[in-house]
Amino acid sequence: MATEAFEEIAETFEFLEDWEERYRHVIELGKAMPPLDDSFKVPTLKVQGCASQVWLRPMIEGNRFDFQGDSDALIVRGLIAVLHALYSGLPLAEVAKVDATAELGRLGLNDHLSSQRSNGLRAMVARIREEAASRA
Repeated sequence: MATEAFEEIAETFEFLEDWEERYRHVIELGKAMPPLDDSFKVPTLKVQGCASQVWLRPMIEGNRFDFQGDSDALIVRGLIAVLHALYSGLPLAEVAKVDATAELGRLGLNDHLSSQRSNGLRAMVARIREEAASRA
């Protein structure tokens, strides 16, 4: 049930030879994201449970979920970009139906992230699901 944008990332990952290339690609995805304006880097938008500083700003248009995000760590910015591809544009009610663990598993992220990064990724997914549920 992945979005087209996420499918593009998954297809790119299939062609990359090793994890280091995939890691670099995730970082490039993060660099390509527009930065979150500093005015949104506030405690209420900060994600708890991440080793790095992470902010997610939900943006709901109609019944569609979207968000902006940022981090002080390049790899985490890339993970935010991956999550954006996974969730952006979905109807609010569909966000909770996304099996993020399975979808991210297709990229092999679970096998190559430190436990702290994995915990942070789970915290970001939880925040996304909470935000969508509270507005559905």
